[in-house]
Amino acid sequence: MIRPRLALIAIVLLAPLQAATSDVDRLIAAALAAEEAHDTAQALELFLAADQARPHDPFVLQKISKQYSDSTMDTADVAEKRRRVEQALVYAQRSLELDPDNAVYALSVAICHGKLGLYSNARGRVESARQVKTYAERALALDPRYDWACHVLGRWHHEVASLGATQRWLVRLIFGGLPEASPATAIELLRRAVELAPDNPSHHIELGFAYLAANQIDLARTAWTTGINLPSLEKHDDQAKQRARKALGESESTAS
Repeated sequence: MIRPRLALIAIVLLAPLQAATSDVDRLIAAALAAEEAHDTAQALELFLAADQARPHDPFVLQKISKQYSDSTMDTADVAEKRRRVEQALVYAQRSLELDPDNAVYALSVAICHGKLGLYSNARGRVESARQVKTYAERALALDPRYDWACHVLGRWHHEVASLGATQRWLVRLIFGGLPEASPATAIELLRRAVELAPDNPSHHIELGFAYLAANQIDLARTAWTTGINLPSLEKHDDQAKQRARKALGESESTAS
């Protein structure tokens, strides 16, 4: 009789734990559905609740980071944008600390640093640029087939390579400079992102800007047009399409 009694006790003790686990899984499923619908506020609320119920889950932490980062598009207040990016960075760093070999978590840190640079002074922008390169390269080393790692690192190369000679001189003089960047490397990486995820509009659009930086206007127009015509997948895709439409219009008016 001892063994059946022990089994019964185990079932009674485990039942609340199993129910709690099931509740967290339902929270995460609902949060993922909200994220897919681009309802950032609802997704954030649900992921935060999941974090309360299941602390130290790197997947949940990274998702919280993403919602804070994406939510910067929902406010025009610059101070609030910076606050949200700072929150996003904290959660991204926590997820990477818990799982240091995860490419998605490493790239989340890179993306947060890139966004933080938008709301920083000159010194802060230079430091953010260094961190973006460091963590994007780490993500790509962890997963060479990660399309977004190619995208972020490719964008870093074409934006840094596009700095004028005077800007480069000032950055080097005041802040010790930035790592070398190459337009050719930017195009190579963004082409790779397109190859890995051809249905992603943002990859095509960013490749277009890399072509523009290399003065390959016809290829830029083709890439922008392709990206604009693809269905949006992420919340930021519509914003990318707006940039592409504006650049496409400017290139056509210049040509005429």
